[in-house]
Amino acid sequence: MEVIAIQKSTLEGMKNELKELLELTENATQKYAPIFKEEKWLDNQEVCLMMNITKRTLQTYKDKGLLPYSRLNRKNYYKLSDVQALLKAGQPYKSNEDGVIDQ
Repeated sequence: MEVIAIQKSTLEGMKNELKELLELTENATQKYAPIFKEEKWLDNQEVCLMMNITKRTLQTYKDKGLLPYSRLNRKNYYKLSDVQALLKAGQPYKSNEDGVIDQ
């Protein structure tokens, strides 16, 4: 077991910085929690399964602005209501078994 000795003032400074970091995290959580509670968010795989489309078709929907999305940590998320609205409107592009997009 290794023992490391530091000055009490240094330890107190570290404690204070950790408390500030915790407060920032709690504030951010409180600020954005209502957004995620209001709406269910889906990832790429969930949307593809729900709509019965390929990832390429999903990319086409994004490229053409047909399906809005948000990006968080290099991952895309879609509002369930947006996916349902696109399903209700009818899918403008859908891949067939060969991966060819039919219009």
